[in-house]
Amino acid sequence: MKTILLIGLGRFGKHVAMKLGKMNHEVMAIDKSEEKIEAILPYVVNAQIGDSTNENFLRTLGIGNFDLCIVAIANDFQASLETTSLLKELGAKRVVSRAERDVQAKFLLRNGADDVVYPEKQLADWTAIRYTSEHILDYIELSDDYSIFEVEMPEQWIGKTIAEIDIRKKYNVNIMAVKRDGNMNLNITADTRFASGEALMVLGKTRDIQNCFHI
Repeated sequence: MKTILLIGLGRFGKHVAMKLGKMNHEVMAIDKSEEKIEAILPYVVNAQIGDSTNENFLRTLGIGNFDLCIVAIANDFQASLETTSLLKELGAKRVVSRAERDVQAKFLLRNGADDVVYPEKQLADWTAIRYTSEHILDYIELSDDYSIFEVEMPEQWIGKTIAEIDIRKKYNVNIMAVKRDGNMNLNITADTRFASGEALMVLGKTRDIQNCFHI
């Protein structure tokens, strides 16, 4: 369990707060809107109305006591940048800030952000890849080069073992798990034999996975 300061309760911030709450993290939420604060109260341990660009206000929160600070402010990049910078100046251990464009990410990283997330861009990439390929069930981008894909079992692999397929040697792709009916089997070996109705979780360079599964 971690203590998390979440600043900004737009659609993205609200969903982050709800998910963190379900994961039993201790979340303090901050927003200028009383209406948004009231809506999020069931999911957080504390919430306050306040201006995160006000240094005196932030000081009252004890920034150094949080394991993580998330700046989820939308549609006001100046406020996001000022908040990010102030958090770091006040001793934040780790700051993750929301960006909409690459140029915003550069400024945020230069002014205190340890990491930057792109909700719209990342969802757009996921949607484009997920729904333009028939055999992809899910997709997680780990970096510019590496990804995890959940893919349907190729028909020609059914009845064969991992050793017989040997995609690590042929394509540089690693099979992480076999999934069936929502259950994940991580205890796989070279002798694991594939069956109809299964899906694969694979890890590797995105280009290599695309070549392997003809994506």
